[in-house]
Amino acid sequence: MDDKFLIHVDIADDTYGLRIRREDEQLFRDAAKLLRMTIHRYRQKYTDSEPDLKALLAMAALQLATDKLYLQGKNDTTPFTEKIQQLTDEISTCLKGS
Repeated sequence: MDDKFLIHVDIADDTYGLRIRREDEQLFRDAAKLLRMTIHRYRQKYTDSEPDLKALLAMAALQLATDKLYLQGKNDTTPFTEKIQQLTDEISTCLKGS
């Protein structure tokens, strides 16, 4: 059985139909809202030059992609995993010596 269903989200003065899993509905709605808010902030920031919608979308996409990459770097657990492995090895060595 197909557990996907259709939702409609408003982005950049247009409505898009998306087939998604039910459990992802809020995620998609929140993402669309974040994108609308980001576009709105750029629209307010550049009121003098009145950029077209394509430029607003490009700036919003760049900002959101940059934010995502920044957060990915902050969530790198490799140093912690390596340190835990090192400590585990040291504990194992000490226990074998006892």
